[in-house]
Parts: sequence; structure tokens; C-alpha cells
Amino acid sequence: MVEEARNIHREVLPNGLIVLTEQMPHIRSVSIGIWVKTGSRHEDAEYNGISHFLEHMVFKGTQTRTAEDIARQIDSIGGNMDAFTAKECICFNVKVLDEHVPIAMDVLSDLVLNPTFAGEDIARERGVIMEEIKMDEDNPDYLVHEIFAQNFWKDHPLGKPILGTKDTVRRFERDLLLNTYAARFKPSQLMISAAGSLNHGDFVNLVAKKFQHLTGASNGFHEVPPKVVARIVMRNKKALEQVQICVGVPSHPIGHERRYASYILNTLLGGGMSSRLFQNIRERQGLAYAIFSDLNPYRDTGCLSIYAGTSRQSAVKVVESIVTEFRKLKAEHISDEELRRAKDQLKGSLMLSLESSSARMSNLARQEMYFDRFFSLDEIIEKIEEVTPDDLIQLAYEFFRGDNIAVTVLGNLNGLKITREQLAC
Repeated sequence: MVEEARNIHREVLPNGLIVLTEQMPHIRSVSIGIWVKTGSRHEDAEYNGISHFLEHMVFKGTQTRTAEDIARQIDSIGGNMDAFTAKECICFNVKVLDEHVPIAMDVLSDLVLNPTFAGEDIARERGVIMEEIKMDEDNPDYLVHEIFAQNFWKDHPLGKPILGTKDTVRRFERDLLLNTYAARFKPSQLMISAAGSLNHGDFVNLVAKKFQHLTGASNGFHEVPPKVVARIVMRNKKALEQVQICVGVPSHPIGHERRYASYILNTLLGGGMSSRLFQNIRERQGLAYAIFSDLNPYRDTGCLSIYAGTSRQSAVKVVESIVTEFRKLKAEHISDEELRRAKDQLKGSLMLSLESSSARMSNLARQEMYFDRFFSLDEIIEKIEEVTPDDLIQLAYEFFRGDNIAVTVLGNLNGLKITREQLAC
């Protein structure tokens, strides 16, 4: 089965593996990603972090290559190899010159298909990930978001840290790793996407040679939608100079029909230097250096969150100022000029973000994963243009309700308090 949209091709191999390509004839690079359609939200609580651990372990050697062989072979062709684990997927990727695609595919497929998971490597990597966890805990910006997520999606895998915890990582043994790998690395759970200077037919043949032997039906991972808990969490950490604040509300899932209005609302509120939060809290009041909003949509839920770093004396004022902006978005008409600016900013950042082969490769895979189809840039721009001021006010009423607002504050609090009354909007 092949579907084409301009230079975009989609093919499903007989075993169910999906191959996606986008030809970019004006460049010399090719980015390839092997995507696993499960992530940290598909883990049991006692093994939280196993997806991320698995992502690390795949690079530690195969039946025919040591970890050093893998690194040297990619370096020798000037390539970049990387991987990441997210809440809903794992991705192993490489970027090389077009002439080196066969070598890159050979190495990438080898580490994904033939990892050895040697006992001594597992013990060593547990230590590495413990250090990664400590490093993140020393980063207050990261930590406040982590505490926020754990409380916002309380007792749900989506709220758990992608890295796991020191307690869960200590439990990771070879058998668990082998079982997790066997459950997730099935053809129905895999996708391979590539973008750049390549030919679709040739690339599919390369993929088929490496992956056609894979068998196995869907693993039946079930996703239970999380319930949002809008709590006020105050966490004391005396060593911090600043108070870190995260304020969030539930938003729409990634595929929601009103997602374009959500992106514009987020841009207006805290997406960039002309946004309301930046202009009011940083420029007019001088209360924070960093302040921005972020939209994090998932398959069945979402969160619109605002981050700010400020002094203990200004913390309450910052939270009240954020809530004031929520209130204004509901009560006041959004001018045509401000809406135009937000739309153009969103379109510009979207177009700029798709200039590299690696960004195009990711875009292909994510659209397939969440929509089972490809939206062209023209289609997306058309949808952005359709959003009206009334759409945004309606959305603001839906998102910004006092009982829905969750707040996490981290720092040397010294008796600092925030009440539900201060969040009324």
C-alpha cells in the first residue's frame, strides 16, 4: 500500500511495519528514525523508567558490534546518531550524507534488532542513569515541571518521570529488559521514517531486507486516560536562590479538532517576547527573567502550563498576574492585530522548524502516529487562518477555571502560601 502527497510516500510491509519517506531533493543529508509507538506512559509503576533504560542499553552493543564499533562507524561517515524516550514513544535516529544511507541503516537496524543486554553493561548503565537523575534533580527548572506533572496526573503513568526514580532503576535486571524489549519491538509497534536526499523505493528495499523477518501481533498496550488533579503544591528547597513556579490547566488531546485555536491561545499567552505574559510580567513589572507558556498535548489529554522563575517576595504577585491574564483572555475582545501577529508567529515558527531533514523525519512519524495521515503545511496554515477571536474566548472559558488551575512552587519558601482564592478567574 502506497500513499503519495507531493514527495511523501507511505508503505506498509507485509508484517505490518510502516515505512514513511519524504524526498527533499535540494539537500544532501538524510535523517532516518526508527520509532517505537510506546513510551513511559505504558510502564508499570514498579518499573517506571524501563523504556528510557532500554533506549540506553540498545547502544551498548550487538552480536557483531561493540558500543565502540557503533560509535566509530557512525563517526567515520560524519554522521550523528541519537535517541530519545518520550511519554508516548521511543526514537532511535541517525543523520548522514545521502551516500552513506546503506551503512547508517545497517548500524541503526543492528543496534535496534540485535542488542545483547550484557549483564555488566546493565550494571554500569544503572549507575549512569542514577547520575542523570541526580543531574536533573539539581536543575530547578526541570524539577518544578517534574513535581508539577506528578501531581497534575497523580497516580497515572503519564505523571511519572521518563527517567524513572532511583528506586525503580535499581530494580532493572536483564530478564525485565528482555521481556520489555520483546513486548515493544514488534512490527505493528514500529515505524521507520526518513527524510532528505533519498529514493522511496530504494529505501523501502533497504528497510525490508533488515526488518521483514520480524513477526508478532500487536502487544495490546492499553492506555487509560488520566484524571487531572488540580492541586497547589509547595515544595521547600532551601538551596535555591529563585522560586520556581509552574501553573497549569487541562487542555485538549493532540488530535482535537480545536487544536489550532489552542496553539494560537498558547502563542498569545506566553509564546515569545511579544506575548502577554512576557510583556506584562517581565517587561512592565520586572518580576521575572524567564516566563513562558507551553502546550503539551498527548493522545488522550493535554496540559497548558506556564513557567516562571522569580524571587520569593514576588512569587505571589507573579501567580496573581498569570491568573489576571487568564481572566483577561475570557473577558476582553482579542484585537485583529494581536490575532494576526499570533497567527503569523505560529506559521513562521512552524515553517522554520521544518527546514531540516531531521525535523521533517520527526514530523512524518508524529503525524502517522497520532493521525494515521499526513497534513500538508498548506492544510495546517489554512486551519490556523480559520481561527477567530470568538474561538479563543470560548477556549479560554473552557481552560481557565479557578478549580482547574494547578500550581507547583519550588524554592526557599520560608512560609510562602498560595490559596485557591488567589486563583479565582
